[in-house]
Formats: sequence, structure tokens, C-alpha cells
Amino acid sequence: MATLEIGRVVMKTAGREAGKYAVVLKKVDNAFVLISGPKLLTGVKRRRCNINQLQPLQHILEIKEEAADEDIVSALEKAGLVTELGLNRPSAAEMKAEKAKPAKEEKKEKPKKEEKQKEEKPKKEDKKEKKK
Repeated sequence: MATLEIGRVVMKTAGREAGKYAVVLKKVDNAFVLISGPKLLTGVKRRRCNINQLQPLQHILEIKEEAADEDIVSALEKAGLVTELGLNRPSAAEMKAEKAKPAKEEKKEKPKKEEKQKEEKPKKEDKKEKKK
């Protein structure tokens, strides 16, 4: 069985991304690696993945550790894997739009239940006063 070194092309065998291709970017520990499709090309977003859920293929790309998605796409094209694996290359506009997306915004704090109840009580009282 092939090892999961940096640049190894793999296929996910479990989860919602099962059957999709990705590239190993970094070995996290003995059980996990960091992979990326990238999402626009294969549908696999950059994430940590258990090595038991990956099937290594014979292809190895020459990429740096934790390479950017653009570098992965160009390495896949250079190796001829985009056509061999039947992948759809994203347009330059799609790549630019994905890169321009802001990082996930921090979640806004939700008001506590007590605060909500305090806000709702005056509304109910106002309705009663209007009925009189």
C-alpha cells in the first residue's frame, strides 16, 4: 500500500465526499492528514482527514507542504490528472471569486432567553392596554 506523503493524490472512501479526489498537503499525526481537493475542482474542501478514510492512488504531485489551492490546480494540470480523472477545471473568474471571499465572520452573540423574555413582556402589556 502506498504511503500518504505530501503531494499524494488520494480518493476519499467515506463521508459525504466519498469517491472524490484530493491531495495530501500535510501529515498531522499518525492517524490524520491535511487534504484539499481543492473544492472548486473536486468538491473536497481543505480539511483534516483520517487516513483510514483515504485510498492512495499511484500519482504524486510536486507541491510544497500546505500549498495554496491555485498551486494544487496547476500541479494537477501539469501532471495531466485533470483530464485523466475527469475533473472540471474552474474558470479564472471562479478562482478569483473564491479567493476574494472573506474569512468566516465571527458569530454574533445571541441574546439570552432572559433578555428575550424581558423584551416580549412589554409588548404583551401594550396589547392589553390597547384592548381597554
